[in-house]
Amino acid sequence: MATDTVVCFDLDGTLVHFDRAYDRILTEAFDQHLDGTDDVHLDAYDEAFFAAFDALEADPYAAGVSAVADQPDVETALDRDEVVATIREAEFAAASVPDAARECLDELTADDHTTLAVVTDGVGEWQRAKLDHHELTDYFDEVVVSYDVGGHKTDGAPYEAIRDRLDADEYVMVGDDYGSDVEGARAAGFVPIHYENGDDGPELFATLRAMM
Repeated sequence: MATDTVVCFDLDGTLVHFDRAYDRILTEAFDQHLDGTDDVHLDAYDEAFFAAFDALEADPYAAGVSAVADQPDVETALDRDEVVATIREAEFAAASVPDAARECLDELTADDHTTLAVVTDGVGEWQRAKLDHHELTDYFDEVVVSYDVGGHKTDGAPYEAIRDRLDADEYVMVGDDYGSDVEGARAAGFVPIHYENGDDGPELFATLRAMM
């Protein structure tokens, strides 16, 4: 039997917010393994990470760390697994869930006509661990991560996976990235709601509660 509405949430930047720029998080992580981290290291990491990420290669974090290790001024031998673990720990520690988001999830979960899901680009194990870390997992009937379905949100694969797993009269996508969460969702036949991470964020969650 179909539910009335499936409401899907993006993870990073929508449900989970970072308290500082991601480059700062990376710097703090690499500083634990290097004598000093500069823009050259960060640029090398970003280029390798996103190339691997876009191509859905197995471990984009390790690819980024390897690119830093290959820089001419890096004389310290880097253990990729240790550095990736440090980045993960720093990322999780720098993130939090706004009270307005939890209040919204509490109310939507109590609605018998609404089913909740997460649709996120990322590595499956990493993103699910993030949900567990922030005690969000139990809110959702489905979690779809792009790496697990062979395509990112702009490709439409995560949205197709939600339709396959959850039967509903209507599908809604709430997210902060216009290309992935608005244009990508609209192309897949979802109703997009653009979450702007700023002063309007808590108000949007309150509005969403009222809409549902």
